[in-house]
Amino acid sequence: MTAPVTIDDIRDAAARLAGVAHRTPVVRSRTLDDLVGAEVFIKCENLQRVGAFKFRGAYNAASRLSPDQLAKGIAAYSSGNHAQAVALAARELGSSAVILIPEDTPQSKKDATAGYGAEIVTYDRYTGDRVAIGEALAAERGLALIPPYEHPHVIAGQGTAALELLEETDSLDTLVVPVGGGGLIAGSSTAAKAVRPGIRVVGVEPAAGDDTKRSLEAGERVSIPVPRTIADGQAAEIPGELTFSINKRLVDDIALVTDDQVRDAMRFAFERLKLVMEPSGATGLAALLSGQVPVSGRVGVIISGGNVSPERFAELIAV
Repeated sequence: MTAPVTIDDIRDAAARLAGVAHRTPVVRSRTLDDLVGAEVFIKCENLQRVGAFKFRGAYNAASRLSPDQLAKGIAAYSSGNHAQAVALAARELGSSAVILIPEDTPQSKKDATAGYGAEIVTYDRYTGDRVAIGEALAAERGLALIPPYEHPHVIAGQGTAALELLEETDSLDTLVVPVGGGGLIAGSSTAAKAVRPGIRVVGVEPAAGDDTKRSLEAGERVSIPVPRTIADGQAAEIPGELTFSINKRLVDDIALVTDDQVRDAMRFAFERLKLVMEPSGATGLAALLSGQVPVSGRVGVIISGGNVSPERFAELIAV
């Protein structure tokens, strides 16, 4: 069976993103190495355009739309970061965007999305089906829909972050990646296993939102109630069908972290690394610091985003 996303797709996405997306830095910390017992390489996608890795996949997908589709506009549904990513990608390509966002999404993410020129439509994430609402909205207005993870071009774009990390670190024994709908880890695992076949790929979910872990253990997609966690970008109810088909082949394990462990990681990153991470972006680091992912050798961890307001950040890291 042909893989839905290949390393060639990811390399093609990397070429498309060159000069458009940031090639984000890889940060080291001797203190972190000592605490974890390994050499840790932090891929800072919190410093990506829109403050998250999502711009990679959104731009890769949007840039492949026809001129006619771009003229009509783009639709997306998102808890925040994909919303901003599609809004910016649309603006970069001379198009427009209509974004469906949960009512309880942090205001900073709503404001940032609107700031890129997008029209915002809200819904209740606890009672509404965002996929159904988003598809209906796109069909009604004749818009091209770019989903947050269920799209091969989106997945390929997300995989470019891991590809860059692997290029800059020469070799890694383990790659640790946050998991929401599964697009980042699907792209990351595709890139990692192609470049370094023996690498161990570990996903990290909030303990309250363990849909991917349950699904991998069951061998099929498992649905859970809408998670209530500070890691709002990982509040998925069920893995994507496409992403799960990739992750069940390539992901070696899933670790879980509590909200308190995420807070500790955010605090550590701010105090010792001088990095601001949103809760979802910090879960990989939280798994390392809390020992939920035992590691040795050389370890890469992707920090997926840093979109959090000053007020919310201060509240979360307060002792």
